[in-house]
Amino acid sequence: MTTNVFAVPIFFICFRECVETSIIVSVLLSFLHQTLGADSDAATRKKLVKQVWWGVAIGLVICLIIGGGMIGAFYGYGKDHFASTEDLWEGIFSLIASVIITVMGAALLRVNKLREKWRLKLAQALEEKTVPTGKWSDRFKHWAQKYFMFVLPFITVLREGLEAVVFIGGVSLSFPASAFPLPVITGILAGIAVGYIIYRGGNQTSLQIFLVISTCLLYLVAAGLCSRGVWYLENNTWNHLIGGDAAETGAGPGSYDIRQSVWHVNCCSPLVNGGGGWGIFNAILGWTNSATYGSVISYNLYWLVVIVWFVMMGFREQRGSWPLIDPLFRRSKRTSQRHSEETISSGGVGVLMNSKPSADGATRLQTTEV
Repeated sequence: MTTNVFAVPIFFICFRECVETSIIVSVLLSFLHQTLGADSDAATRKKLVKQVWWGVAIGLVICLIIGGGMIGAFYGYGKDHFASTEDLWEGIFSLIASVIITVMGAALLRVNKLREKWRLKLAQALEEKTVPTGKWSDRFKHWAQKYFMFVLPFITVLREGLEAVVFIGGVSLSFPASAFPLPVITGILAGIAVGYIIYRGGNQTSLQIFLVISTCLLYLVAAGLCSRGVWYLENNTWNHLIGGDAAETGAGPGSYDIRQSVWHVNCCSPLVNGGGGWGIFNAILGWTNSATYGSVISYNLYWLVVIVWFVMMGFREQRGSWPLIDPLFRRSKRTSQRHSEETISSGGVGVLMNSKPSADGATRLQTTEV
């Protein structure tokens, strides 16, 4: 009788996906509150908070549109046609989100020391009106700097929302329609409550403590995303090899590729029946009951890269530069500037731009055909 009103797997699916999104959004909002808390920064803070919520809203709208199409097709055809590509886009989105969270985590950790610089940088990025007209990479960099508080919530909500829709679609035929509304609502509310607790806790602690704790939490999520992304890509290959969705076989034999397996337990699966608490561990820490070489190596490699990156940043902060890398970058920059000042050839005719001081002391450009 209870299963006709409350589907437990659907509750855990919604709660798991909402928790991961809430963690990202609450950390960003707490960061803005801590960094731009002064009245003089109220306008900048308001614009950046709007970016965060616009990212959440647009990601949710796109998710509902795509998810509605998925569920409609699922019930219309009586078959989950998206299962064949589910692991592929899950893996891609997870890896992209892992990179973005990693970069943002390192930036957050330096905010307290460079607080004034960050405050000015955020304000200047929002007030910048001119758009670069050069390479597409310059235009993209300008856009990313101006709207970077929009990008991460957008990708997170879109990825988690679509994942929830696909998972719910996979178990929906096992429950009546009356069993959906209550677990969906309570799962989302429980996830939002977790995010609110993190947000309030972040506002009431000192900035440095908040930055350290939130960065550690973000890196745990990012490491799990990196491992899960590789696992999803490997699982996509296995699904195509066996001609179906391996998760439908449960957690026993046939659900994993023994050739790539590091460990496997026939329980504690984050993918079966909503995952339960194991699904929460999967969302936050990247837990899986069936680890592969790729997922384990990528998890350890992720932390190795982060450690090396932080050591390099600490070395540069103490010494002022990297012995080999900085001279290489400066040489590359000088070469690029030299090329831009040299001959711009077109059809065998070039124009050489030379700067010469005039009689009144001003610097003028002289063009010479070569």
